[in-house]
Amino acid sequence: GLKPLLSFCGGEPCAGAWTEAGRRREHQRSVSRRESAMIHSVLLVSRQGKVRLNRFYTTTNMKERKRMTMEVTNEVLQRKPRMCNFVEWRGLKLIYKRFASLFFCMVVDVDDNELIVLEMIQRWVECLDLYFGSVCELDIIFNFNKAYMILDEFVLGGHLQEANKRLVAGIVHKQDELVEELRLQEPGLASGWSA
Repeated sequence: GLKPLLSFCGGEPCAGAWTEAGRRREHQRSVSRRESAMIHSVLLVSRQGKVRLNRFYTTTNMKERKRMTMEVTNEVLQRKPRMCNFVEWRGLKLIYKRFASLFFCMVVDVDDNELIVLEMIQRWVECLDLYFGSVCELDIIFNFNKAYMILDEFVLGGHLQEANKRLVAGIVHKQDELVEELRLQEPGLASGWSA
C-alpha cells in the first residue's frame, strides 16, 4: 500500500517538504520562479505612432505581434505626460519612458520590478547616446541595425544580459572595427554584395 504513494511523490515520502531536503527543493523552486521573470517584448514608438523598433522574446505569430504592437502603441500614446509609466495590460505589465519624440516600451511579467525595467530603458538610451552622440529618431531610422545590436547586447532571450553601458558600447565599437577591417579586405563581402 505504501509503494504507490512513494512513486507518486517522486520516490520520497510525501512529508518530504518538512525535511531539510524538501525545504531546499522548495527554496530552489521559488528562486527559479523569481528568475523566470522576463521581458516579453521591447517597442520603440514615435509620437506619431510609427514603430521604429520592436523585438519579441516570446513565441507569437505575426498576427498576434501586430495586434500587440498596435495595442501597446495606442495604450502609450493616449496617456497624458503626468500619468504613471506603468500599465497593467493583458496580464502583463507595460513599462514605458518618453525621450524627446520616442517612447521606449517594455512588456514584462506582472511581478517584475518596475524601477529595474525603467533603469534598463535608461541604460539603453544612454548607450545609444554614447554610440550615436546625441541620439535622435533619425539615428534610429537610418541605423536601426546598430540600435538592435545595442539592445541585443543588453537583453538576451528576454533577460538582462549586461548592464554596463560602457562595456556594451565598447563591444559595439569593436564589431564596427571588425566590419571595417572586413570591408577593407573584401569590399564585396562587407557591403553584402558578392564579387
